[in-house]
Amino acid sequence: MNASAGAGDRRYAALLRYALLNLAAAALLGAAAVQGWVGEIYESDPSRLTAVIAAVFALGLALCTRLIWRADRALAGCARGAAPAHPFAAAYLDAARAAPAASRAIRAETFRSRLLGEIGLVAHLAGSLVVLGLIGTVIGFIIALSGVDPDIATNPQAVSPMVATLIEGMSVALYTTLVGAVLSVWLGLCHRMLASAVRELAAATVDLGESAAAGGKDSA
Repeated sequence: MNASAGAGDRRYAALLRYALLNLAAAALLGAAAVQGWVGEIYESDPSRLTAVIAAVFALGLALCTRLIWRADRALAGCARGAAPAHPFAAAYLDAARAAPAASRAIRAETFRSRLLGEIGLVAHLAGSLVVLGLIGTVIGFIIALSGVDPDIATNPQAVSPMVATLIEGMSVALYTTLVGAVLSVWLGLCHRMLASAVRELAAATVDLGESAAAGGKDSA
């Protein structure tokens, strides 16, 4: 009974932290949308790179949510002393039960590497958001400079379109950089929570494997 309660508490705590982070970030995003800032950013970006950045972020967030949910369920299984509902963990436990100590150590390291490798895509997507923002900066400067013509700078009628193009380009540069940086921080924090849960899962699963191996020796 206590083990089940501990498992439920553990699962609730892991998901609560993740949910609170995303609810707080979503609330800030909603407030920005109410103020009209989100619409202004989208409308001021003719390259639509901010939409691409948002799509990449949404993909990373969906993947992170799926992985942390699966890791949390597996941790709950470990807390109950049951086999964790995770394919990598189940495969490790099956192999570790009858393996000698040296082999178990190697298998444990391989298991940790597989878990961390699985979540690496989330970190990669978080980093790519910054890169996309910097690409938007370059595109914005290209747009801004494309309208600059020193030969007509003294013509009042030609200056107005040139300034408009300059402002449009700077808007693209600044907004894409801002969106990329903000969403990268958001997804990066989610990845840190996921990595923490995965490390806990790895430690708990390895402990289960060692206990199972010790139990098998005692029975023998």
